Amino acid sequence: MYLVIGATAHFGRQAVEELVAAGAPVRALTRTPERAELPEEVDVVRGDLTKPETLPAALAGVEAAFLVLQYGMDVAPLLAAAGQAGVRRLVFLSSGAVVPGAERQPDVIAQYHRDVERAIEASGIEWTFLRLLFPAINSLTFAMQLQGGDVIRAPYTEAAFSAVHERDVAEVVARTLIGGHAGRAYDLTGPESLTQAQQVGILGEMLGRPLTVEDLDPEAVLEQMSRFMDPEFLAALFGLMAQAVGKPAPVNDVIEQITGHPARAYARWAADHRADFGG
Repeated sequence: MYLVIGATAHFGRQAVEELVAAGAPVRALTRTPERAELPEEVDVVRGDLTKPETLPAALAGVEAAFLVLQYGMDVAPLLAAAGQAGVRRLVFLSSGAVVPGAERQPDVIAQYHRDVERAIEASGIEWTFLRLLFPAINSLTFAMQLQGGDVIRAPYTEAAFSAVHERDVAEVVARTLIGGHAGRAYDLTGPESLTQAQQVGILGEMLGRPLTVEDLDPEAVLEQMSRFMDPEFLAALFGLMAQAVGKPAPVNDVIEQITGHPARAYARWAADHRADFGG
């Protein structure tokens, strides 16, 4: 049995679908099973990582589990329950901000994810880490702006990233859960380096609209957002974007090596999400 934690959120739902397509037995952990709307083959169970008492039943009979953690969440209860249940393998969706080999990471995002990685390593359970820096779904933040016009306003519009389609992530998750990748940490990238402005251009072509971008003052945006979100987390996020200005993003073929096909381009992601942008 393969367990997907957070199975109704981004990455989790697609991972469930990929495992079902592969004919693998799948259990989905969610806080709201009644709203899961997952394939009928899936064993949907109620569970919550912040309520350790819900975990033993969900982990019973599980060979491998896919884990996505909300920033700051304590992984210790899950690791304890997984060890007691005899889970053999964990696949953790980590951050591409992690610097391999660094004792102290450069920011709180990287440090949190590396600390989780270390805890998993120390658990004695086989592991695979999938380090993802820029999922293409980040572009969904543009959708609300496009309801009111053809201008996208954002800080660091010249920051370049190699955006990754969530379906590619799901395919990698399914293959690494099934096995053969123990002890490996993979950096997942898309097939091309694109600035946020270039991404907006691709969205405009897909929608048939003359979209433009307006670069906002990062400090003003950071100050405003910090009223509602963790300031340290935001500072780290803005720092990563600042570092990505003026240089191409790293691109590799890890997704192709694992899945057998090239990573999906951003234009494919835009087409797949046309409805989200009113197209």
